Amino acid sequence: MYQVLARKYRPRNFNELVGQNHVSRALSSALERGRLHHAYLFTGTRGVGKTTIARILAKCLNCETGVTSTPCEVCATCKAVNEGRFIDLIEIDAASRTKVEDTRELLDNVPYAPTQGRFKVYLIDEVHMLSTHSFNALLKTLEEPPEHVKFLFATTDPQKLPITVISRCLQFTLRPLAVDEITKHLGAILEKEQINADQDAIWQIAESAQGSLRDALSLTDQAIAYGQGSVHHQDVKEMLGLIDRTIIYDLILAIHQNQREKVSQLLLQFRHQALDVSLVLDQLISTLHELAILQYLPDLSLKYSDEINRKIMQLSKLISAQDLQLYYQIACKGRSDLQLAVTQEQGFEMCVLRLLAFRPLAPNEILVSEPVQQNEQAVVNHQVQQQVQDIAPVNAVQPVEVISQPAMVEPEPEPEPEPEPEPEPEP
Repeated sequence: MYQVLARKYRPRNFNELVGQNHVSRALSSALERGRLHHAYLFTGTRGVGKTTIARILAKCLNCETGVTSTPCEVCATCKAVNEGRFIDLIEIDAASRTKVEDTRELLDNVPYAPTQGRFKVYLIDEVHMLSTHSFNALLKTLEEPPEHVKFLFATTDPQKLPITVISRCLQFTLRPLAVDEITKHLGAILEKEQINADQDAIWQIAESAQGSLRDALSLTDQAIAYGQGSVHHQDVKEMLGLIDRTIIYDLILAIHQNQREKVSQLLLQFRHQALDVSLVLDQLISTLHELAILQYLPDLSLKYSDEINRKIMQLSKLISAQDLQLYYQIACKGRSDLQLAVTQEQGFEMCVLRLLAFRPLAPNEILVSEPVQQNEQAVVNHQVQQQVQDIAPVNAVQPVEVISQPAMVEPEPEPEPEPEPEPEPEP
């Protein structure tokens, strides 16, 4: 019977573990020195190895060769743990056993010694799903359990755990895996499976997994089925509904160079292909971020195929850092406004038009909003000044005619008219 890749290639010891070196190093050191805690809490997103590490730790504690960081893989205990039939490894799904009665039934068996192994290991997955009463019932036993009992908790949402539970455990936070780590691991698995695969397709699957190795292996299974036994880049893009990165690069370049016809053609292409414009905008923002990283911190930039690397290097040299920051800010604002638009297509196209409208001007460009008469008058004035400079020598001293204006003199007041003499009376 066929076994999915995520189960077939599950790591069985710390050496096979992909990533999480900080966790494997701490646990290996504790096992070698015998400094073992009674409760461990593993947190992190889905598919990064929480349950896998818990099973490896249970195997290391019960291996017949002794407590070790490198189990033998050949004894009955190791085989039983690998096959999921070890009696003293009690795996519990907290999502289906949330009641306090289930927790009390579990705690009733804690005092009894292990049947087959050295330790009785309780592995509780998605422990944040337990009820408040269940946590309260677990607290005392969790703080002072018997010497033969180990508690291993795994959760994707540690914020929902009571602080009283967290304080009684050693907490290990598992990080999402890097794209390079997932790509390398997928390539090794496909080589073992003797499946023909493109490197670009493997990289695309690793990026789409978003740090989850289990998601990457599930997507690989799907890609093998979709590609009829092989993994090709075009098949992966069609399967995942991804946008070709070259289109995004062409759009950014057309916006920066103010090629409106090219932008119009690309928008029509998005309409005809019925692409999810939210994904297109997300890809646009990610590309702008990658260009900015490439300019200042090239060591942190992602590694693409040769064709994509060539185009992204050309873009990073053509667009200045200030322009990239402006484009990124406008695109992020358009992404937040996407849900406010009448349709997402309308919001995306308005975001592209905003990128064109607020595009920085080139040195030889003139604002379209200026009146034509002002532009013409400015050109005439510039030509006149140039002609004057050409006619007059630089070192010649031009005489300056000083015109003195007469001082303003206040007018004298007119003399008052003399009074007329009074007529003499008649005799």
